[in-house]
Amino acid sequence: MSLEWLTAWSWSLDGLRDCIAAAIQSVRDCDATALATVACLLVLFVWYCYHVGREQPRAYGTVNALIQSADANGLQNGYVYCHSPECVRCTPSDGLNQKLYHNLQEYAKRYSWAGMGRIHKGIRDQGRYLSSRPSIQKPEVFFLPDLPTMPYFSREAQKHDVELLERNFQTILCEFETLYKAFSNCSLPQGWKMNSTPSGEWFTFYLVNQGLCVPRNCRKCPRTYRLLGSLRTCIGNNVFGNACISVLSPGTVIAEHYGPTNIRIRCHLGLKTPSGCELVVGGEPQCWAEGRCLLFDDSFLHTAFHEGPPEEGPRVVFMVDLWHPNVAAAERQALDFIFAPGR
Repeated sequence: MSLEWLTAWSWSLDGLRDCIAAAIQSVRDCDATALATVACLLVLFVWYCYHVGREQPRAYGTVNALIQSADANGLQNGYVYCHSPECVRCTPSDGLNQKLYHNLQEYAKRYSWAGMGRIHKGIRDQGRYLSSRPSIQKPEVFFLPDLPTMPYFSREAQKHDVELLERNFQTILCEFETLYKAFSNCSLPQGWKMNSTPSGEWFTFYLVNQGLCVPRNCRKCPRTYRLLGSLRTCIGNNVFGNACISVLSPGTVIAEHYGPTNIRIRCHLGLKTPSGCELVVGGEPQCWAEGRCLLFDDSFLHTAFHEGPPEEGPRVVFMVDLWHPNVAAAERQALDFIFAPGR
């Protein structure tokens, strides 16, 4: 057996030697121009391999994961994220779907699976929904499937709450004006938050921030806060619910961005609406009007700006998040449980 193997090995070496000799003779017979061309191509190939090898691999993931890969200033598509550990939009999304499914199972054990079909479907296929949505609408945290989708909603969508807010326009405006008197050129009054914008100044005064009441601020606007309790569709018990006064100074532009979910409608009650102010949602522009509500789906790409003259003062709206009218009562209860603050 050993003799046969050695004979075969010797034959292989002879064949290899013949191949090498033939290759050397072929090179000698080649034209010099052809050799130069081959050499240049070889050099280019080696350089390309080196260049590609030095590039960092591009990471692909969910929309939330992309938020975390923003640059040192927190910029993503021109919008600044806060990186607060309490913020539902800006915290890491690792294991989010598993966590949501666990919360849904816990809810179903306590109550029922009845009416949970869309929520179960949404959580199960969340990654696919978020990555495959058209660029005009990309909620960054949670997408509930099979909801009618449009950038703006009519006043009839939440008629009771719209009319209630508009009837109390003067009440909310008076409490804002009292708050605004505390502004100075030197410091930001307590309770106000300055948001990052490409230009100008954007201030917010939260009564409810991601489902949590801000007691100190609510005490400064007691009548407005009590009004929230009278709204039938206000989102007050989960992280997607907010209520605040939003102020844009002249010359301010809010960069285009997406909201975190499509289960809500964002309502703006105009308090002060100078000329040159506009909201653009899904590419469609609208203007605010004092004492009137404007309803829109902020999971669509949207921006706002104030290009009016400085002497006309800031644009001011009272903002509150309402339930999307096609989210059923059982679904609202479950979503409040699944997305409860701190859960």
